[in-house]
Amino acid sequence: MDVVSDAVNTIRAGRPHSARTHMTAPWGLRFPALPGAGFHVVLQGSCWLLPPEGGEPVALSSGDVVFVSHGAEIALASHPDSPLEVVTRDMDDAWGPVERDAAAGTTVLICGSYQLDSARLHPVLATLPPFIHLPKRVGHHDSLSAVVDLLGSELDRRRPGADAVIPTLLDAMLLYILRGWYADQAARTATGWAAALADPAVSTALQLIHREPARAWTVEQLGRHAGLSRAAFARRFAALVGQPPLAYLTWWRMTAAGHLLRQSDTPLRAIAEQTGYTSEFAFNRAFKREYGTTPGNYRRQRMTEASAIA
Repeated sequence: MDVVSDAVNTIRAGRPHSARTHMTAPWGLRFPALPGAGFHVVLQGSCWLLPPEGGEPVALSSGDVVFVSHGAEIALASHPDSPLEVVTRDMDDAWGPVERDAAAGTTVLICGSYQLDSARLHPVLATLPPFIHLPKRVGHHDSLSAVVDLLGSELDRRRPGADAVIPTLLDAMLLYILRGWYADQAARTATGWAAALADPAVSTALQLIHREPARAWTVEQLGRHAGLSRAAFARRFAALVGQPPLAYLTWWRMTAAGHLLRQSDTPLRAIAEQTGYTSEFAFNRAFKREYGTTPGNYRRQRMTEASAIA
């Protein structure tokens, strides 16, 4: 697994929701805050994004994608001064207000949300801005545009297999959004996770850690694979990732362990082995130091929370 895929997989919680909506001016929709992340795609026409906390309105055109990283409240409207109607969502993916007939000047939107468990958010996601705007440009983010076109087609006509296809397309769209954002940022900045993912040496080390978290990595081994001396590699990794290589390795092991405890009934001994601990006792001690509770208690607490939500 690569870093971005792992970051998404460890916090995914349930299936995403989405719906296609036709709006004819004047209109305005306020999307309340949610525990996951939201997304909005303009399939046809144009509108305005009204960001959280009174930020400047952003003009959106056909093909533009907006990703609301941390589920903040935002609004979309035909004009920045349009009255706003609060959106509600039913479990059958029907977003209100009721879909309206297409007409000249209509704006067609795909709006939806991802259910994410943000209890231990990977910095690839935690450091994202409140919202991301990926405008459609020729030759730019072509893969994301292709997924958006497929998603619009599936939502427009619910054909056999749609219940399996749509969540898969939504998951792919999330990864393409993150890929596009980090590719854009890497061209603008020499620091942070955008630079870390683009840096050949640091990216190589991150891939190795995520591919083999149970391996007893040393800084010297990671540096050798990255093509740098131990000292040079340690400095570069810490500067871009924000923590030393072995500290990140431990953090990722514990994050992966928490995910396995939440999402599976894998025995504790097996989880310990998968995350690089030679004994269940050593794993329990490390886990309690990181989470403040034992793995068994953590699993029971998360199962209780999941049952209460269901």
